[in-house]
Amino acid sequence: MATLKHLNSDCSIDEVLSLLESDAGLIIDNLMTSEEIDKLNSELSPYLETDSYGRDDFTGFKTKRIGALIARSDSCRKLALNEKINKVSKEYLDPFGDGYQLHFTSAVCIGPGESKQILHRDRGIWGGYLPRKVEPLMSTIWAVTDFTRENGATQIVPGSHKWDKDRLPNEDEIAYAEMTAGSVLLYTGTVLHGGGENITSSEARTGVFLHYALNWLRQEENQY
Repeated sequence: MATLKHLNSDCSIDEVLSLLESDAGLIIDNLMTSEEIDKLNSELSPYLETDSYGRDDFTGFKTKRIGALIARSDSCRKLALNEKINKVSKEYLDPFGDGYQLHFTSAVCIGPGESKQILHRDRGIWGGYLPRKVEPLMSTIWAVTDFTRENGATQIVPGSHKWDKDRLPNEDEIAYAEMTAGSVLLYTGTVLHGGGENITSSEARTGVFLHYALNWLRQEENQY
């Protein structure tokens, strides 16, 4: 089975960029303290508790999603401004434009009984108009709870950013972003990925999605 590489919280920007180039996905462990995790949970819980489940296979019939996190959560504002993540975003996207912007925010809670999300590439939000050589996104998923294979850890296919766009992975080419709460998954807009299934666990799996895009592209979520 494919695996994702983990880096320590004191890793260098060059280490992160090297793994984004080779694998298009990696995990940085323990970038948040337990106090920060508790605060984030307390800010998101009132919205997630009253939110409705998705209405199709892609959004998930047992999955809750809330957006506008910059308006709703002080903790999410701080995560969006994380110095290491912003340095990585700037360096990674710099070859394709003269700046980057916050593109999308969402808290996603995968509940028990949820099936796998279809594997997809986030660059598809702009259709097929972007040349493949242009990388539009540097994306993050912050673990608000532990991510395990059993509770829906994100599926990701390392190296698939270099594949022909129509190639589908074998099961042993799919990795799972298993990580402890407070860690963060980084991945590109061209790598195949999708939410994992939460079939055998009785726990919900919650993550905060903060995506950064080239500044000349339209944002999926209006940040203004």
